[in-house]
Amino acid sequence: MATLLHIDSSVFSTDASSSRAVTDAFRRIWQEQHPEGTVIHRDLAAQPVPHIDAHSHTAGFSDPATHTPEQAAAFAERVKLIEELESADAVLIGAPMYNLTIPSTLKAYLDNVVLMGRTAGDAQSIKGTPVTVVASRGGAYGPGTPREGYEYVQNYLSAILADFLGADLDFIVPELTMAPANPAMAELVPLFEASRERALDEATTKAKQLAQKLAA
Repeated sequence: MATLLHIDSSVFSTDASSSRAVTDAFRRIWQEQHPEGTVIHRDLAAQPVPHIDAHSHTAGFSDPATHTPEQAAAFAERVKLIEELESADAVLIGAPMYNLTIPSTLKAYLDNVVLMGRTAGDAQSIKGTPVTVVASRGGAYGPGTPREGYEYVQNYLSAILADFLGADLDFIVPELTMAPANPAMAELVPLFEASRERALDEATTKAKQLAQKLAA
């Protein structure tokens, strides 16, 4: 049975969050297509993981046999997250853009699971694992847009997930999500609606394909 690790990081509920709406659609289709599979849902907004501190950082670069009690405790928490990630056959991440980049809770999670010599570096223990990221944003930051140079979500996550960890990375990008709430963006509402429908369609298609592939 395949396992989907579903990670959300939006501070908003599903009815108010574009990233959660799309990850929720993806997960529901996955479960319909693969009812015997397992879904692990980690909500980083509701239950944030510890930020890396001196103990957890230095523990990642030293022999466990030499760890202090503080290092051992901090490292054990990192290992739990890493083992959960390694156990997944597929990963789904909701990554809304906050102040041009990912939420700090998601950054903290990634800091914990990126471990040289295990998940990163020559080992890459999740190499080839399919990872789908729903990268929602209030405006438009794609190629050719005025804010193209401010796109630090896909660029960063591509570097971490694909280059460092070796994941098979794919993005779904709902854009202009602030249009319905911002009067200055009123004329962009039709483009937002089209982007949202496209993202939901992509989530449905990708979830079906992935579930069928892993169930085969």
